[in-house]
Amino acid sequence: MAPVSVRAPAVAGRFYPAGLEDLAREVDTHLAPGVPSEGKIHGAIGCVVPHAGYMYSGHVAGAVYQLLPPRSRFIILGPNHWCRGARLSLMSAGQWLTPLGRAAVDAELANRLLENCELLAEDANAHASEHSLEVQLPFLQRLRNAFTFVPIAIGPVDYGSLARLGHAVAQVIRDCNEPVLMIASSDMNHYEPDGITREKDQKAIEEILRIDPSGLLDVIEREDISMCGYGPAVVMLTSASDLGAKKGRLIKYATSADMGGDRQAVVGYAGIIVS
Repeated sequence: MAPVSVRAPAVAGRFYPAGLEDLAREVDTHLAPGVPSEGKIHGAIGCVVPHAGYMYSGHVAGAVYQLLPPRSRFIILGPNHWCRGARLSLMSAGQWLTPLGRAAVDAELANRLLENCELLAEDANAHASEHSLEVQLPFLQRLRNAFTFVPIAIGPVDYGSLARLGHAVAQVIRDCNEPVLMIASSDMNHYEPDGITREKDQKAIEEILRIDPSGLLDVIEREDISMCGYGPAVVMLTSASDLGAKKGRLIKYATSADMGGDRQAVVGYAGIIVS
């Protein structure tokens, strides 16, 4: 039997603690006090969560994760910050390692995606040093006893390509015999004063709440909003619309200034659930 490919953590000790106990404690702090089953958004189809260091954006991500319904299969979409490898790339096998243990790639789901969208390519190199998907896994590991996921890294492509991927994702989810939840990993506007970032981010958030992927891209271009994960968000919104999503709900918003960062050069973080 061939050895299982294991993707090593790229940002442990930088974006989040490298020790098992320290990481578990920090994630649990961001998930506390927890939400009972009746308080969760059981119709959730997808979400937007940030991917900065936990000290800045972990509280926003945790606010979203604790409201998600129990799921065991996920599609995690993140920006390819380094633009390495294929522009639309996934991994269809193996495991991802974090200090909390291993998370298995959903081979069945990944192969269905490859079959349904010829734009996708198998490319582990695109994921090797990318943090946007990795930082989501510890939250899932603390909330789920077992789960599988498909990692998709999205580089610079046009709207048509994002829409095609979104429609393909929706078709694959529709054909599954159990629920699959989409996670779009994105920070919002980058490195402008706090007030400007909040104004810009509000305009982008409004389009996400409307489930309007083309509207999101339009406002990002018109207002010069440096939302790094707009591609993942467009794909998620396109899929969610196909799957019958009616509304988005802003769970929490913050900027890096809220955690003591420089108010003249902040990054925005939005946590949103689409259902």
